[in-house]
Amino acid sequence: MKKRVVSLILATIFAAAALSGCAAVRSENLTDGINKNPVPVYNYADGNEAQAVAQFSVQLLKQLCTEDKNVVYSPLSVLYALAMTANGAQGETLSQMEAVMGMDVQSLNGYLYSTVNTLPSDEGYDFDIANSIWFKDDDGKFVVNEAFLQTVKDYYLAQVYKAPFDDKTLKDINNWVAQQTNGQIQNILDKIDPDAVMYLINALNFEALWLNDYDEYSVHDGTFTKADGRTQNAEFMYTAENGYICDEDTQGFVKYYKDRKYAYVALLPDEDIKINDYIASLDGEKITNLLGSLDPQQEVETAIPKYETTFDVEMSDIFKSLGMTDAFDFRLADFSGLGTAQAEGENVCINRILHKAFIRVAEKGTQAGAATVVEMVAEGAMIIENQPKCVYLDRPFVYMIIDTQNNLPLFMGAVYEIE
Repeated sequence: MKKRVVSLILATIFAAAALSGCAAVRSENLTDGINKNPVPVYNYADGNEAQAVAQFSVQLLKQLCTEDKNVVYSPLSVLYALAMTANGAQGETLSQMEAVMGMDVQSLNGYLYSTVNTLPSDEGYDFDIANSIWFKDDDGKFVVNEAFLQTVKDYYLAQVYKAPFDDKTLKDINNWVAQQTNGQIQNILDKIDPDAVMYLINALNFEALWLNDYDEYSVHDGTFTKADGRTQNAEFMYTAENGYICDEDTQGFVKYYKDRKYAYVALLPDEDIKINDYIASLDGEKITNLLGSLDPQQEVETAIPKYETTFDVEMSDIFKSLGMTDAFDFRLADFSGLGTAQAEGENVCINRILHKAFIRVAEKGTQAGAATVVEMVAEGAMIIENQPKCVYLDRPFVYMIIDTQNNLPLFMGAVYEIE
């Protein structure tokens, strides 16, 4: 049995501004040919959506932190990729994907639409999401499911392109991603796989300035102790915040961006806990409870090292280990809701899930970015109460970037050393 390739690309980037339009795209835009249906308001039926997303995010963190190397990724990016893909899955393939994501696909569609599309942008912080679907102009080999296109158009506001999947399409897709990411992601796609029949692409743009930024007197040289005990020089940014969080083995803080709509969350395990053991102890409930422990009246002296991390990973084995196995097996995968391979014996399955990410934390704010490609074929001491707490990130720690209304993790990672 042959494989048919369906590739889904998520490009996520913190950028200066979001760009709209696709003047450089030459493939046929069918967006206007698909009706925009009203989407029902999502009612948050069981109230556990935030914890489910936190659990999904932590599961990936555990799988990614297998070496003492810095990690950064966008769980939202990966979740978007899987959610869009899941709308074309059926049977056991869909059930396994839903189990990994922590929600059924209909609830996830509504949650992402109602939550993500209400995230604010304003002066000092910008958040925009764009999606597109590209399918092959070859009815003899693959016929796309119009109902699938309608669903991702309704819930993900996706632009739809019918394209020949040649060198021109390769350029068009790369141009679209570059435009949506303000040029931060170039040539995300190196080639069009000869068996590819669809690409689903998401571009996320976000940049935020600190609510309380750092002046030159706030930045001092210091020492960061790596996971293996070795030390290195680092520049630390010092400030007092009002956002202390803690539990039995964690001290941390929340540092807000402009208007407090988004925040950087730092989690520092106790000194006697190794960073990887700490990460192994995390789950969605623990993350949710930590965020819920926020004491906005408690002053905390903080120090964040200036750091920059780039990270890339192929995630197929991660998702297989989490139980999403059928989607990668051309003999078992059922993506018939996405479209149909026409040649006898051909089937559609996931081939690769590629994720690339970047983060820079500095005096004025944070820039970060990530790209996810789903390719388918067919861690302080006791301090006297009422005194300021002190959390200095001078040894390995976990961090998140969240929106403060929903505690939705936009980015997550771990710092083992300063790069």
